[in-house]
Amino acid sequence: MSLVKNVEFLRHFPKLNAFSGLAGHGRSAGPSPLVEINEFGSNPGALRMFSFVPEHLSPAPALVVVLHGCGQTAAGYDLGTGWSTLATRYGFALLMPEQQASNNGNTCFNWFNPEDISRDGGEAGSIRQMIARMVGDHNIDSRRIYVTGLSAGGAMTSVMLATYPEVFAGGAVIAGLPFGIASNVREALSGMMQSPSRPASELGDLVRNASTHKGPWPKLSVWHGSADRTVNPANADEIVKQWLDLHGMPHEPMSSGEVDGHPRDVWWNADGETIVESYTITDMAHGTPLGISGNDEPYGAEGAFLIEAGISSSYHIANFFGLTERIRAPKVEQKTVSKSMSKTPAKAPTGVARERAIAMTVPVPAPEPDLAKVLWPRAKPVHQAKPEQASRRRGIDVGGVITRALTAAGLMK
Repeated sequence: MSLVKNVEFLRHFPKLNAFSGLAGHGRSAGPSPLVEINEFGSNPGALRMFSFVPEHLSPAPALVVVLHGCGQTAAGYDLGTGWSTLATRYGFALLMPEQQASNNGNTCFNWFNPEDISRDGGEAGSIRQMIARMVGDHNIDSRRIYVTGLSAGGAMTSVMLATYPEVFAGGAVIAGLPFGIASNVREALSGMMQSPSRPASELGDLVRNASTHKGPWPKLSVWHGSADRTVNPANADEIVKQWLDLHGMPHEPMSSGEVDGHPRDVWWNADGETIVESYTITDMAHGTPLGISGNDEPYGAEGAFLIEAGISSSYHIANFFGLTERIRAPKVEQKTVSKSMSKTPAKAPTGVARERAIAMTVPVPAPEPDLAKVLWPRAKPVHQAKPEQASRRRGIDVGGVITRALTAAGLMK
């Protein structure tokens, strides 16, 4: 029996679920700052809507849509990635849709189902309705709406950018897949495990045919671990290829370098604005990379598929979206020490002192238990053995490969 036939057979056993033995997997250990909103439209994809709006929202605020991975919840992924902490610091609103087990046993977004990835239908339609609710409630600047996600959430990020390109100014895909490469189980598995190369024009046409939009297209940041054994890292190249074709840019990067020790390729437009960038996180497995941000502050907490890699993807993505320039300084209480002293009001802190004062005003959530060791023993960055070395050490665990692939893709329903 072929691998594909085995997978097809296993699909009919939903109880074979890697997360079924872990009650509450992906949920935050403490109270979450996210608030659930029940009324936001017809909700054709039957998703749940969670949001976070900081007390001090910037004028004409931006909105970031964050899509969790398989086996995770909105609150758990927010805790792990630190997005609500970033939103508090920089004054933007946060929307975090959540999948329901009734739609997908592994709570993965259904990125490969035709009925869920078409414009105004299924899960894509539900997320679009949530965005409309946020824009109406909080006067969101319609020119500053962004989307990002991990794994199945990363693949659904590709879906949202393709089906609603006029809505988003930019997006960021973490360990995801290109839009339109799968419309059934076999194609989804092929894309995840093998990532067959396609012509750039073919990939671009998949997006162009998803709507009547003719451009301009959103900008895109792509992140993928070089040691990802769940979603083939070649998918990052295919995503980049797809969006370079849309933007009419050359395949070769215009600049290559390192950020926090990890390779980054960059493409920019005639105005010098970065339009496409791609990070390869060296020796990292499947997950969202965590680390210290550009202002020496940590964001998020390690957990299942939330991996300490020495680089904060959340901060760098927010920076790519142009959201980290709006730092909100705390108010400084003015006091007169004595009559003999000057009554000149105290000056607001600047430089490093200003950053530290701001950091003190941002609540840091308590870390949740580290589930990575349970679900993904090799989640932490490790040096991967060469293929010929690995083959001498042990045989391939076919059952494990199938379980990981099905779990990450949400194909075991």
